[in-house]
Amino acid sequence: MGTRFLLITAATALALASGRGHAHHSFAVHYDSSKPTTKEGVVTEFRFTNPHGILMLDVTNARGEKERWTVETTSPTYMRRSGWTRDMIKAGDHVIVDGWAARDGSRLMRIRTVKRPDGTTIGGRQEAGDQ
Repeated sequence: MGTRFLLITAATALALASGRGHAHHSFAVHYDSSKPTTKEGVVTEFRFTNPHGILMLDVTNARGEKERWTVETTSPTYMRRSGWTRDMIKAGDHVIVDGWAARDGSRLMRIRTVKRPDGTTIGGRQEAGDQ
C-alpha cells in the first residue's frame, strides 16, 4: 500500500502543479499603472493571438543601441471590439506605443495606444484593467 499511496500522491501533485502553472494573471501583477511609458520603433512581429496579442518592437535607445521590446495587448476578442484587426500592424511599420512599464524593469510593457508617426491612432484604446 505504501508504493501505491506514493504513486497516487505524486500523480496528484503533478496534475495540480501543471494545471496552475500557466494561470492567467491580472494587469497589476506584471505592470505598474504609475509607470506610463512611450516607445517609438519598428515593428518586427505582431501576433493577434490568445490569451494576449504581442507586438515586438525594435527601439533605438538614447545611446543609439537597438533594444527589442515586447508589448502585450489585451485578448483579440477585446481588441476586435475596440476596432482592431489582425492586419492593422505589420512587420516594418513605424509606430509609437503608449502604455505601462513592467514592474520588474524588463523590456516589457502593456499597450494603451498605438499611433503612426503622423499621429493617427491604430485600432482603439486599451485600458489597464482589460483582460
